[in-house]
Amino acid sequence: AEPVVHAVAEVLFCQPAAPSLGLTLTFDADQLFWFDFPGSRWTPRLPELPPWPPALETPAQLLRDATFCQELRRQLSAEVTGLLPESKGVPVADVFPLQPATLGEPNTLVCMVENVFPPDVTIGWQHNSVPVTQGVTHTHYTPTADLAFVRFSYLPMTPIAGDVYACVITREGDNSSVIAYWVTPKPTPAEVLETALCGAAMALGILLALLGAAMMFLARRSARGTARRVGCPPK
Repeated sequence: AEPVVHAVAEVLFCQPAAPSLGLTLTFDADQLFWFDFPGSRWTPRLPELPPWPPALETPAQLLRDATFCQELRRQLSAEVTGLLPESKGVPVADVFPLQPATLGEPNTLVCMVENVFPPDVTIGWQHNSVPVTQGVTHTHYTPTADLAFVRFSYLPMTPIAGDVYACVITREGDNSSVIAYWVTPKPTPAEVLETALCGAAMALGILLALLGAAMMFLARRSARGTARRVGCPPK
């Protein structure tokens, strides 16, 4: 059997748009760390990952690389602006729940935006056409093998029948947006039957409880009436 081949990549990008700098370490296209340039530190993609070994690359070395990238970009832009067309990718978005969706149970929607180039898109959420920002989180850009980027956005939610969620991707200067929708799935006939049976059982239980209370009340009232008749003296 052929040995399994893995790929570790460290990608640095710089651009005039925000974010002006980005540095990511990936393993088999999965982001492990991203570099926080304002804080001069590596940040793990997942909290359970171990901290970045500081002896591998110091923040000073990475900042020198970033400065070189920006200077090279400025020089190349001055040479080729107006001569070469600007390269832009059309984002492709997909929305799906993090866990299998169940009505009434908390979940998280994931918006995966692929074919991002340059990495300067804005991701927003809408719930029934109303913008939502509370609880929304985004990942940093992750490079892909086709020289583009992918980015994820997360929205905590609780599925309710009939709700419609939208992930809206925009880029400054573009006249259009890319929108991906997720509609809360309708309950299956089995789920509807189960809900109806549970409701019927609950209603029957309440009815039987009320009927039992009424019978006890009537029995006590009847017993009191009998006691009065037995104890009354003859006229």
